[in-house]
Amino acid sequence: MSLATLSEVLQPALKNGYAVAGLVTLGWEDMRAYVEAAEAEGVSVILQAGPSCREHTPLPILGKMFRHLAEAASVPVVAHLDHGYSFEDCREALDSGFTSLMYDGSRKPLSQNIDETAAIAELARKAGISCEGEIGFVGYANGENSAGTDPEEAAMFANDTGIDAMAISVGNVHLQQDKEGGLDVDRIRAIEAVTEVPLVIHGGSGVPVAQRKNLAQTSSICKFNIGTELRMAFGSALRDAVNTDPDRFDRVQILKDTHQPLVAATRQVLTNFKGA
Repeated sequence: MSLATLSEVLQPALKNGYAVAGLVTLGWEDMRAYVEAAEAEGVSVILQAGPSCREHTPLPILGKMFRHLAEAASVPVVAHLDHGYSFEDCREALDSGFTSLMYDGSRKPLSQNIDETAAIAELARKAGISCEGEIGFVGYANGENSAGTDPEEAAMFANDTGIDAMAISVGNVHLQQDKEGGLDVDRIRAIEAVTEVPLVIHGGSGVPVAQRKNLAQTSSICKFNIGTELRMAFGSALRDAVNTDPDRFDRVQILKDTHQPLVAATRQVLTNFKGA
């Protein structure tokens, strides 16, 4: 199985009625737990390097870490750049061995977003990897507000860019710590009626679990990005590990105690994206 492109894991999901989790990584401890959880559940997984991850660890190092885990895995693993904001970001990820590039031009005018995303999609296609684009800005909890995706613009965006997956704004919000929101199903249905491109939900942690499961099985949403939920699980496990023995200072020993709790939390996330 091992290393896969985004298209290679999303097309079967689209055809067979399930979704794949795009798991936001911050370091070695979480990414290896994510792969172990995916193997235990027998599902594909997308390891994602977002802006905060890249700020902490350079892309060439992340690429080697992702590929190392993928090459030893018994399930398909995608090495995915999340929220690349420039051609340079995407080029560096490609050169670092990533198998999927997400270009985020969602804050830009539609024509500019289309042109720039199309250029990244062409770069990816020539390299034999995948590209995800975003149409309709997804906001942040206690921060920037979202701008919902217009179905007609989504159809144009998908057609004119040649992307393999399309992130949409349908009530989802980044960094949401509770699950009291919910997605706009009518808008999702309108978007999936005008394009065959697999759809992506950023800010999946804030989507109620029952709705995640239902949409994974009944819609064109084939990828849910999960970050905050698992960051919280890791943080809780780390806090417990530190507080258990205040005299312990070896971080390797402390971090070992976070592994199984994070694997368990990740398995719970993954099981809800499986098909019927």
